[in-house]
Amino acid sequence: MLVIPAIDILGGRCVRLTQGDYSHPIVYADDPAEVAQRYVTAGAHHIHVVDLDAARGSASNMPVIARILELPGIELQVAGGVRSVEAVDALLEGGAHWVVMATAAVRDPHLFERCAIKHPGKVLAALDVRDNKAAVSGWLDTDPVAVGALVSRWEFLPLAGVILTCIDRDGTMSGPDLKTLARVRKMTKLELQYSGGLASVDDLTRVAAAGAQAAILGKALYEGRITLEQALAR
Repeated sequence: MLVIPAIDILGGRCVRLTQGDYSHPIVYADDPAEVAQRYVTAGAHHIHVVDLDAARGSASNMPVIARILELPGIELQVAGGVRSVEAVDALLEGGAHWVVMATAAVRDPHLFERCAIKHPGKVLAALDVRDNKAAVSGWLDTDPVAVGALVSRWEFLPLAGVILTCIDRDGTMSGPDLKTLARVRKMTKLELQYSGGLASVDDLTRVAAAGAQAAILGKALYEGRITLEQALAR
Protein backbone atom coordinates (compact mmCIF):
# COMPACT_ATOMS: atom_id res chain seq x y z
CA MET A 1 0.00 0.00 0.00
CA LEU A 2 1.21 3.48 -0.90
CA VAL A 3 1.81 5.85 2.03
CA ILE A 4 1.32 9.54 1.22
CA PRO A 5 2.38 12.28 3.65
CA ALA A 6 0.06 15.28 3.80
CA ILE A 7 0.88 18.98 3.95
CA ASP A 8 -2.11 21.18 4.83
CA ILE A 9 -1.46 24.89 4.29
CA LEU A 10 -3.28 27.72 6.08
CA GLY A 11 -1.96 31.26 5.92
CA GLY A 12 1.21 30.00 4.27
CA ARG A 13 2.10 27.64 7.14
CA CYS A 14 1.83 23.91 7.75
CA VAL A 15 -1.10 23.21 10.05
CA ARG A 16 -3.43 20.43 11.09
CA LEU A 17 -7.08 20.84 11.88
CA THR A 18 -9.01 18.55 14.17
CA GLN A 19 -12.24 17.29 12.60
CA GLY A 20 -12.10 20.16 10.11
CA ASP A 21 -12.26 22.91 12.76
CA TYR A 22 -10.67 26.06 11.32
CA SER A 23 -10.98 27.97 14.59
CA HIS A 24 -8.21 26.03 16.37
CA PRO A 25 -5.46 25.13 13.87
CA ILE A 26 -2.23 23.66 15.19
CA VAL A 27 0.79 25.17 13.44
CA TYR A 28 3.66 22.72 12.92
CA ALA A 29 5.97 24.58 10.55
CA ASP A 30 6.35 27.95 8.88
CA ASP A 31 7.78 26.65 5.60
CA PRO A 32 5.74 23.97 3.77
CA ALA A 33 8.45 23.58 1.11
CA GLU A 34 10.97 22.71 3.80
CA VAL A 35 8.60 20.07 5.19
CA ALA A 36 8.08 18.67 1.70
CA GLN A 37 11.84 18.42 1.22
CA ARG A 38 12.11 16.60 4.54
CA TYR A 39 9.55 14.06 3.36
CA VAL A 40 11.38 13.55 0.08
CA THR A 41 14.64 13.01 1.96
CA ALA A 42 12.86 10.39 4.09
CA GLY A 43 11.88 8.49 0.95
CA ALA A 44 8.51 9.90 -0.13
CA HIS A 45 7.89 10.61 -3.79
CA HIS A 46 4.15 11.28 -3.58
CA ILE A 47 2.75 14.07 -1.35
CA HIS A 48 -0.79 15.27 -0.70
CA VAL A 49 -1.01 19.08 -0.49
CA VAL A 50 -4.16 20.89 0.65
CA ASP A 51 -4.75 24.64 0.32
CA LEU A 52 -7.09 25.13 3.28
CA ASP A 53 -7.61 28.84 2.56
CA ALA A 54 -8.71 28.11 -1.00
CA ALA A 55 -10.95 25.27 0.22
CA ARG A 56 -13.08 27.67 2.23
CA GLY A 57 -12.81 30.41 -0.39
CA SER A 58 -10.91 32.92 1.73
CA ALA A 59 -7.49 33.16 0.03
CA SER A 60 -4.92 31.19 -1.95
CA ASN A 61 -1.58 29.61 -1.10
CA MET A 62 -0.54 29.04 -4.69
CA PRO A 63 2.83 30.83 -4.34
CA VAL A 64 3.70 28.40 -1.52
CA ILE A 65 2.49 25.40 -3.51
CA ALA A 66 4.47 26.59 -6.53
CA ARG A 67 7.65 26.44 -4.40
CA ILE A 68 6.87 22.84 -3.46
CA LEU A 69 6.27 21.98 -7.11
CA GLU A 70 9.79 23.19 -7.91
CA LEU A 71 11.37 20.55 -5.67
CA PRO A 72 12.98 17.65 -7.57
CA GLY A 73 11.90 14.04 -7.11
CA ILE A 74 8.38 14.83 -5.98
CA GLU A 75 4.89 14.12 -7.31
CA LEU A 76 2.07 16.19 -5.84
CA GLN A 77 -1.66 15.69 -5.65
CA VAL A 78 -3.10 19.13 -4.92
CA ALA A 79 -6.45 19.82 -3.24
CA GLY A 80 -8.37 22.82 -2.01
CA GLY A 81 -10.72 25.15 -3.86
CA VAL A 82 -10.36 23.46 -7.26
CA ARG A 83 -13.76 24.32 -8.72
CA SER A 84 -13.24 25.11 -12.41
CA VAL A 85 -11.74 23.67 -15.57
CA GLU A 86 -9.29 26.56 -15.57
CA ALA A 87 -8.11 25.75 -12.04
CA VAL A 88 -7.48 22.11 -12.98
CA ASP A 89 -5.64 23.16 -16.14
CA ALA A 90 -3.48 25.66 -14.25
CA LEU A 91 -2.42 23.17 -11.56
CA LEU A 92 -1.52 20.44 -14.04
CA GLU A 93 0.30 22.88 -16.30
CA GLY A 94 2.10 24.19 -13.22
CA GLY A 95 3.54 20.79 -12.41
CA ALA A 96 0.97 19.01 -10.24
CA HIS A 97 0.70 15.32 -11.12
CA TRP A 98 -2.89 15.01 -9.90
CA VAL A 99 -5.65 17.42 -8.90
CA VAL A 100 -8.21 16.70 -6.20
CA MET A 101 -11.75 18.02 -6.60
CA ALA A 102 -14.13 17.99 -3.63
CA THR A 103 -16.97 20.53 -3.67
CA ALA A 104 -17.19 20.48 -7.46
CA ALA A 105 -17.22 16.69 -7.51
CA VAL A 106 -20.28 16.73 -5.25
CA ARG A 107 -22.22 19.81 -6.36
CA ASP A 108 -21.29 20.24 -10.03
CA PRO A 109 -21.21 16.76 -11.60
CA HIS A 110 -21.15 18.08 -15.17
CA LEU A 111 -18.10 20.23 -14.49
CA PHE A 112 -16.40 17.37 -12.67
CA GLU A 113 -17.09 15.02 -15.57
CA ARG A 114 -15.61 17.53 -18.03
CA CYS A 115 -12.42 17.83 -15.98
CA ALA A 116 -12.06 14.05 -15.59
CA ILE A 117 -12.56 13.41 -19.30
CA LYS A 118 -10.24 16.24 -20.32
CA HIS A 119 -7.48 14.93 -18.04
CA PRO A 120 -7.88 11.14 -17.76
CA GLY A 121 -5.99 9.63 -14.83
CA LYS A 122 -5.15 13.07 -13.43
CA VAL A 123 -8.23 13.94 -11.37
CA LEU A 124 -9.13 12.50 -7.96
CA ALA A 125 -12.55 12.76 -6.34
CA ALA A 126 -12.57 13.73 -2.67
CA LEU A 127 -15.20 11.91 -0.62
CA ASP A 128 -15.15 13.83 2.65
CA VAL A 129 -17.63 12.13 4.98
CA ARG A 130 -19.23 13.50 8.13
CA ASP A 131 -22.25 11.75 9.69
CA ASN A 132 -22.60 9.66 6.50
CA LYS A 133 -22.94 12.82 4.39
CA ALA A 134 -20.52 14.46 1.97
CA ALA A 135 -18.88 17.60 3.35
CA VAL A 136 -18.11 20.49 0.99
CA SER A 137 -16.74 24.07 1.01
CA GLY A 138 -13.72 23.20 3.12
CA TRP A 139 -15.84 20.89 5.29
CA LEU A 140 -17.92 23.86 6.44
CA ASP A 141 -21.15 22.45 4.92
CA THR A 142 -22.62 19.05 4.14
CA ASP A 143 -24.58 18.05 1.07
CA PRO A 144 -27.76 15.96 1.21
CA VAL A 145 -26.71 13.64 -1.62
CA ALA A 146 -26.15 10.06 -0.45
CA VAL A 147 -22.58 8.77 -0.43
CA GLY A 148 -23.57 5.75 -2.51
CA ALA A 149 -25.13 7.95 -5.17
CA LEU A 150 -21.98 10.04 -5.38
CA VAL A 151 -19.65 7.09 -5.73
CA SER A 152 -21.82 5.45 -8.36
CA ARG A 153 -21.79 8.72 -10.31
CA TRP A 154 -17.98 8.67 -10.35
CA GLU A 155 -17.56 4.96 -11.03
CA PHE A 156 -17.23 5.11 -14.81
CA LEU A 157 -15.23 8.32 -15.11
CA PRO A 158 -11.50 8.06 -16.01
CA LEU A 159 -10.42 9.14 -12.52
CA ALA A 160 -7.11 8.56 -10.78
CA GLY A 161 -9.16 7.40 -7.81
CA VAL A 162 -11.19 8.44 -4.79
CA ILE A 163 -9.86 9.91 -1.54
CA LEU A 164 -12.04 8.94 1.41
CA THR A 165 -11.59 11.21 4.44
CA CYS A 166 -13.53 10.35 7.58
CA ILE A 167 -13.81 13.82 9.07
CA ASP A 168 -14.85 12.69 12.54
CA ARG A 169 -11.49 10.89 12.81
CA ASP A 170 -9.36 13.49 11.02
CA GLY A 171 -6.65 14.94 13.25
CA THR A 172 -7.70 12.82 16.24
CA MET A 173 -5.21 9.93 15.85
CA SER A 174 -7.98 7.72 17.28
CA GLY A 175 -7.70 5.04 14.62
CA PRO A 176 -9.23 4.66 11.15
CA ASP A 177 -12.93 4.30 10.46
CA LEU A 178 -12.70 0.81 9.01
CA LYS A 179 -16.48 0.40 8.83
CA THR A 180 -16.89 3.37 6.50
CA LEU A 181 -13.82 2.36 4.51
CA ALA A 182 -15.17 -1.15 3.98
CA ARG A 183 -18.56 0.23 2.98
CA VAL A 184 -17.08 2.59 0.39
CA ARG A 185 -14.72 -0.13 -0.86
CA LYS A 186 -17.75 -2.24 -1.78
CA MET A 187 -19.20 0.68 -3.76
CA THR A 188 -16.38 1.18 -6.24
CA LYS A 189 -13.62 -0.46 -8.22
CA LEU A 190 -11.69 2.81 -8.41
CA GLU A 191 -8.41 3.12 -6.54
CA LEU A 192 -9.16 4.22 -2.99
CA GLN A 193 -7.04 6.39 -0.73
CA TYR A 194 -7.93 6.66 2.97
CA SER A 195 -7.41 9.51 5.43
CA GLY A 196 -8.55 10.09 9.00
CA GLY A 197 -7.39 8.94 12.45
CA LEU A 198 -4.25 7.08 11.38
CA ALA A 199 -1.66 6.91 14.15
CA SER A 200 0.45 3.74 13.82
CA VAL A 201 1.91 1.14 11.48
CA ASP A 202 -0.83 -1.21 12.69
CA ASP A 203 -3.43 1.30 11.51
CA LEU A 204 -1.83 1.25 8.06
CA THR A 205 -2.01 -2.54 8.02
CA ARG A 206 -5.70 -2.48 8.94
CA VAL A 207 -6.49 0.10 6.28
CA ALA A 208 -4.71 -1.96 3.64
CA ALA A 209 -6.64 -5.07 4.73
CA ALA A 210 -9.90 -3.13 4.41
CA GLY A 211 -9.13 -2.42 0.76
CA ALA A 212 -7.37 0.94 0.51
CA GLN A 213 -4.58 1.19 -2.05
CA ALA A 214 -3.09 4.24 -0.32
CA ALA A 215 -3.15 5.96 3.06
CA ILE A 216 -2.63 9.67 3.72
CA LEU A 217 -0.70 10.51 6.90
CA GLY A 218 -0.80 13.93 8.53
CA LYS A 219 -0.82 14.67 12.24
CA ALA A 220 0.73 11.35 13.26
CA LEU A 221 3.90 12.35 11.39
CA TYR A 222 4.07 15.81 12.95
CA GLU A 223 3.43 14.43 16.43
CA GLY A 224 6.04 11.67 16.06
CA ARG A 225 3.56 8.84 16.60
CA ILE A 226 5.00 7.23 13.49
CA THR A 227 7.97 8.13 11.30
CA LEU A 228 7.71 8.34 7.56
CA GLU A 229 10.56 5.85 7.26
CA GLN A 230 8.55 3.33 9.36
CA ALA A 231 5.41 3.94 7.32
CA LEU A 232 7.17 3.53 3.97
CA ALA A 233 8.98 0.39 5.11
CA ARG A 234 5.88 -1.50 6.28
